[in-house]
Amino acid sequence: MSSKKNTETTSAKAATAASQVLRDPNSSKAAKTAAASALTQRPNKK
Repeated sequence: MSSKKNTETTSAKAATAASQVLRDPNSSKAAKTAAASALTQRPNKK
């Protein structure tokens, strides 16, 4: 197992798109899973 920390982050544009997918009741489960994954890679706001 690698001890490297994942430093990749999702862009603001991609995060906005992901947020819209999560808010859409017609989005598929796969789309929502991918969107949630993208949002977890966003840096925290300070």
